[in-house]
Amino acid sequence: MSDAYIALEDGSVIEARCRAPGRTRGELVFTTAYTGYEESLTDPSYEEQVLTFSYPLIGNYGVREERFESDRVHPRAAVAREFTDDVAAWLSEAGVPAIDHLDTRELVTSIRERGAMKCGIAAGEDATPEAAKAELAECKSMSDHIDIGKRVTTVEHTLYEGGGEYSVALIDCGAKGSIISSLNERGADVHVLPYDASEADVQTVDPDVLFISNGPGDPVNFPNAQSLVETFTGELPIAGICLGQQIVARAFNGETEKMAFGHRGVNQPVKDVQTGQVIMTTQNHGYTVSDPGDLDVTQVNVNDDTAEGLASDDLRIITRQYHPEANPGPHDSLGFFDDVLGLVNKGTPVTAD
Repeated sequence: MSDAYIALEDGSVIEARCRAPGRTRGELVFTTAYTGYEESLTDPSYEEQVLTFSYPLIGNYGVREERFESDRVHPRAAVAREFTDDVAAWLSEAGVPAIDHLDTRELVTSIRERGAMKCGIAAGEDATPEAAKAELAECKSMSDHIDIGKRVTTVEHTLYEGGGEYSVALIDCGAKGSIISSLNERGADVHVLPYDASEADVQTVDPDVLFISNGPGDPVNFPNAQSLVETFTGELPIAGICLGQQIVARAFNGETEKMAFGHRGVNQPVKDVQTGQVIMTTQNHGYTVSDPGDLDVTQVNVNDDTAEGLASDDLRIITRQYHPEANPGPHDSLGFFDDVLGLVNKGTPVTAD
């Protein structure tokens, strides 16, 4: 007898096995990553979503805290063909429902055909299909959560020292830890500021670069970060990753839109417009830049031509839709951080130690 159920927006209810009990709801998305499950589950960009792994076995190299991207699990629930006991125990301790022993191939196909959809999950001894349906009925779309930044941002200004060669003001819209460590490794002190930081907050740390982080949901829900971009344009070099790219684009008369099922995984091919070089990237986003506005598109996704990189040489602006800091990989695009710090010296190359 099944002890877990997931009710989908298309009306179907799927039986499963409970690996971590609980009831929850959220937007059902999938990732094609076959490694990096610890990084994915602690990525703030998955806040309020239910994460499905397309790779059939999740947990085959254990759980190690040093690989976490933040201090907690962010998806509301996790779904896989099979979770190992280590991952199941970790999620249970974190209070995050987890279910397995269902056909994730069919589930992922449904998401690809119908788009990301709402779902409700009930897992545990008292789980019933009706309970999962009740959770689904309570589910709201991500666009309703205008306060989502508050759930993933730092509470106060925090300094991560990296040698003092550069000073970066990182606006934390849900930043991954690897962004901070990648900048630290290149000699930059990183001042992590809340997503609603003021102009005065930024000026206080006297940065060389304004950096807008990744984060969850719709970029329209981060108007303060957009305002900071507008304020410091021409005064400071500006960089952005993932949600950060979308926020920067909107600050330059660009437009963004929700994708059918987004880009999530470690195998997204990206082409440089000028050189024609293709690199493999890690991505996790459900929105994209549909119109770059006053910025130039420098990189595109090979699969669907969406904007993967934006820039303005005159204004010293550079962004990426994917995650150059990807852990455990691929590492094709780590040079982005060198390029960002190079903007401080008007394009002088910067080399990591």
